[in-house]
Amino acid sequence: MSLKKKPVTGMKDILPQEMEIRNYVMDLIKKTYASYGFVSMETPCIEHIENLSSKQGGENEKLIFKILKRGEKLKLKEAQSEADLVDGGLRYDLTVPLARYYANHVSELPSPFKALQMGNVWRADRPQRGRFRQFMQCDIDILGEPSALAEIELIQATSSLVGQLGFETFTVRINDRRILKAMAAFSGFPEESYDTVFIILDKMDKIGMDGVRNELTKEGFTASAIDQYLGLFEKVTPDLSGIRYLQTSLAGYLDESVAQNLMTIVESVETVKTAECQIVFDPTLVRGMSYYTGTIFEISIDGFGGSVAGGGRYDEMIGRFAGTQTCACGFSLGFERLVMLLMERNFQGFQKKEKVAYLLEKGISQDKLIAVFQEAQKEREAGHVVSINIMKKNKKFQKEQLTEQGYSEIKEFFCD
Repeated sequence: MSLKKKPVTGMKDILPQEMEIRNYVMDLIKKTYASYGFVSMETPCIEHIENLSSKQGGENEKLIFKILKRGEKLKLKEAQSEADLVDGGLRYDLTVPLARYYANHVSELPSPFKALQMGNVWRADRPQRGRFRQFMQCDIDILGEPSALAEIELIQATSSLVGQLGFETFTVRINDRRILKAMAAFSGFPEESYDTVFIILDKMDKIGMDGVRNELTKEGFTASAIDQYLGLFEKVTPDLSGIRYLQTSLAGYLDESVAQNLMTIVESVETVKTAECQIVFDPTLVRGMSYYTGTIFEISIDGFGGSVAGGGRYDEMIGRFAGTQTCACGFSLGFERLVMLLMERNFQGFQKKEKVAYLLEKGISQDKLIAVFQEAQKEREAGHVVSINIMKKNKKFQKEQLTEQGYSEIKEFFCD
């Protein structure tokens, strides 16, 4: 059997050039979010299979990398179902692990708890541009804050970070799951069909209004319900006026405080934002996770067909672990997509240290070698990067390679 040099499908090797950008972005994330009071935490990459399969992760629960029981617990011949074989799985996001973590450590944590979590997650998904089976996620969450302050801080911090990465034209789209439900109820859709309606609505940007109408018709919904529903979208605008319009149109179906809360968030973020971005109300924004209970939001970058960050309020998840209701709101950054876009733009926004290469002729004496190391240490203390290498026969090619790696100065040391 021959060994394979390529990584497993959906995984990738990371070369030094990309690693440099990844490290820069990770450092900027930690610095930026720390300035808003978020504190770093970490959870294991493996979670109990019961937690991952608790119907809180939406479609992601179909994409779990499951882990077999080990040792004496694994009884293949006696197994009658998957439950007899599997007891864990690789986490598919950071939110479910955070909920378990908070429930386990609530007595040791402040309230509200402002968490920053970065780490790899795994999904048995179909790989495509900007989507892998193993990828880094970066989440900030505020647990224990029921007011709009949580949403405002999350959106402000994340939009500030995206702006610092040099993305000048991006959009923050915002909606509320309660508005989605009120629109569906107002139109006469059965409550048990809401998820089907929302899945179709989520395709609006790809298939348009006519496409949504056709798919709703195929699902067997009445023409009057469809007309009533789509009529709302035809009249709503992507600003505060659009929220006010739905507040009036959905009277009796939508609590006025929901629309007022959303307007407070939009107005506040618009006023305090530090990045040049648009804040728009988007009643077609759905977000796929079933655990969202209120405000939802996404960030999209012009020219890229997809979001680079997304999140929302999930006030019911923590309580399922802790036994007591705990309000929660979070924003997840699409780390891999941002790095991909920066790579494509040949990002050079970070300050690089001066890099110096030393080339030593073979056979150099020990005394001279020690002197070279002493000189290199002085340069490192001055803030330079110094790489010491043995001089190769093809010195010209060696120098070209070092120059490509960013070494601006090359010093040569010869035998006495």
